[in-house]
Amino acid sequence: MSKALPLQGLRVANFGWGWLGPVAGQTLGFLGAEVYKIESHARVDINRTLPPFAEGKRDFDRSLQNHAGWAGNGSVTINLKKTAGQALARELVAKCDVVLENFGPGVMDKLGLGYSELCKVRPDVILVSMPAAGLTGPLRHVRTYGMSLSSITGLDSLTGYVDGPPIPMENAYADPLGGIIGAFAALLALRFRKRTGKGQLVDLSQQEGILQMVGPAWMDYAFNGRVAKPIGNRHPLSVGAPHGVFPCVGDDRWISIAVLCEAEWHGLVAAMKSPAWATAVEFSSSQKRVANIEALHQKIAEWTRGFDNQELAALLQTHGVAAAPVLAVADLLSNPQLQARNTFMEVTHPLGFRETIYGAYVKTSRTEPRITPGPAMGCDNEHVFRSLLGRSEVDYQQLVHDEVIF
Repeated sequence: MSKALPLQGLRVANFGWGWLGPVAGQTLGFLGAEVYKIESHARVDINRTLPPFAEGKRDFDRSLQNHAGWAGNGSVTINLKKTAGQALARELVAKCDVVLENFGPGVMDKLGLGYSELCKVRPDVILVSMPAAGLTGPLRHVRTYGMSLSSITGLDSLTGYVDGPPIPMENAYADPLGGIIGAFAALLALRFRKRTGKGQLVDLSQQEGILQMVGPAWMDYAFNGRVAKPIGNRHPLSVGAPHGVFPCVGDDRWISIAVLCEAEWHGLVAAMKSPAWATAVEFSSSQKRVANIEALHQKIAEWTRGFDNQELAALLQTHGVAAAPVLAVADLLSNPQLQARNTFMEVTHPLGFRETIYGAYVKTSRTEPRITPGPAMGCDNEHVFRSLLGRSEVDYQQLVHDEVIF
């Protein structure tokens, strides 16, 4: 197996923050890129303030969330509020192939780090900008977080109980999805530069990236004039029943079951040992089961309550029924599939404590990914400023004293 990772030799300046920025850098880092997070004590990244903290010590370098989200990134501390800090950042960009950022539009320009300025120090630089709604248009200045971003995509209008109001999902899934799209965009731009020698500005709208998730509902409206609304866990085209999640033994334990054809229905009936109610006329065809879905779900829930969700899923699968346990967060570390793929890995942080972080979700057949926890603030300062940028010890210490490196 080759030890050279696909992006070995590539250097990235990551001005990203929150969760989206780190995922973009993390993805490139897993593939071998040398990624440096530009941050500062003058404006600490929100991820560093989130619990839990290693060994219960509240410290910016001990946030386990930060160590997982920023895995694969290094760190240099540059105070971008200072003109000298902005100049130092441009000096670093001159040594980098790719720049990542997910500030609001205009922020990089205000910092003297807009695309035109970066091209002066690195003509073939690739700048991947990932604002909420893109760099142009009437929403270009909108500020969002991952959970509010889904509201301006139409996605929140689709989630909720049947005949009830929208209930947004309490998870910022827009962030990791946008981060992965951002990393892919960087790879496309690098491919273009390899062919032409030219860099470019990549305008990645997080909103447009998430819009792909409402594609089926959008097409239904475009072709049929139907406006989608919350339907709970029912099939979006009303062609499957049962179709939902059902309670099992234990506290808040559930199983998902989806039946889309007669063969699967017969498999479910066989798994239930052919109860008399299953032969009732109101459940005798797919159309009738959909029409009587509430009564059907009630009957199935009465049956599933007596089973462990993992064991029941295995039983139903042997009968050709699409079923899966609804995993709680506590189930993930012991999940055999995730264990087999090293989805989570236990590592030793440079500060000495053990922690579990994400493994590489991008895997290649010829190389092993490099897995390191999110960095301590400024852990790469000496290497970057002294070795890479060639600053003297006296100059370096003066920049630290002046809180430019801060």
